[in-house]
Amino acid sequence: MFQKLFFSLFLFFSISISAQDIIKGTSYSHFELKLKKDNIDFVIADTNLNVSKPILLFCQGSQPVPLFIDVDDYGVFPVPLSNFDIDELNKDFHVCVISMPKTPVLVAEKKLNNQYCYITDSLNSHSYSREYLNANYFENYVQRAKKVLKFLRKQDWVTPNRLIVAGHSQGARVAVGIASQDKKVTHLGLFGYNPNGRMEQMIRQIRKDAETGKISWAKADSLQQEQYEFYKKLQFTDSIHPNSSLVSWKSFSKPTVNELVTLKMPVYIAYGSEDIIADPCDLLPLLFIENSKENYLIKRYPNLNHNFFPVSENGRANHSEGKWELVFNEFVNWCN
Repeated sequence: MFQKLFFSLFLFFSISISAQDIIKGTSYSHFELKLKKDNIDFVIADTNLNVSKPILLFCQGSQPVPLFIDVDDYGVFPVPLSNFDIDELNKDFHVCVISMPKTPVLVAEKKLNNQYCYITDSLNSHSYSREYLNANYFENYVQRAKKVLKFLRKQDWVTPNRLIVAGHSQGARVAVGIASQDKKVTHLGLFGYNPNGRMEQMIRQIRKDAETGKISWAKADSLQQEQYEFYKKLQFTDSIHPNSSLVSWKSFSKPTVNELVTLKMPVYIAYGSEDIIADPCDLLPLLFIENSKENYLIKRYPNLNHNFFPVSENGRANHSEGKWELVFNEFVNWCN
């Protein structure tokens, strides 16, 4: 049964807010903040909002992946939280996830590419909407999350003295940005986190491909030079149109280590040994030692990849034995 509640909130301007159980047979409460220049959708993984609990905000990774997929012959499937033990998490938290900008909350499977990204043309797997591309930059994600958290703190079903923010991949970088700007964050969890940025990761991936024989060193030289020239282009702000996708590349290529070392709350960093971001994470303790930081725990999971799937000897991921639930539960236990 669908239920819909409407609220009005007056700050400096009017914000219309709607909440509803949007999924038949599931327990997700949907909220939409209707702001002057943007609408922000987010869900709480529960419909019982009568019990006051702290918020656990999870920031999903990159790409316009919807919160829910309408799958033929299956029903509606929750995407970003599908790997977690939601029933267990709901005992202690209101688990929240924010929709990707300018991306529908619920999308039919036929409107997605093979990576579950929302596209506007089923014949073109890269036909991301122009609105999404314009909104897909680091600062926007942080500001959207701050507005959601500001709203949630005003609800009587939210315990305000504890706030856990966690993120995976690109979402981990966003989580660092949120924690550095919102002093009410009490715990931070980073999963598959690259502290050095997107372009640095591209350069290292090319090198690893040459080291493993996937490409020649001559090919690596050519590919890396292309990346250097591309990065050089990003530095000239006059050449970047405000609505260009280059804004996203520039914003997510900035290192976040400077923000990371200033954080006062406990920080938990988890990653798989087979992940491309493992190298810089291995070096993070040196940075923390240099800055006399002790408010962290770094955990490496052997033989797991970027999404915490086991990797076989042939380098392929075993998607039937995912370890996301284990990895995230260990983080939550650490928080508790």
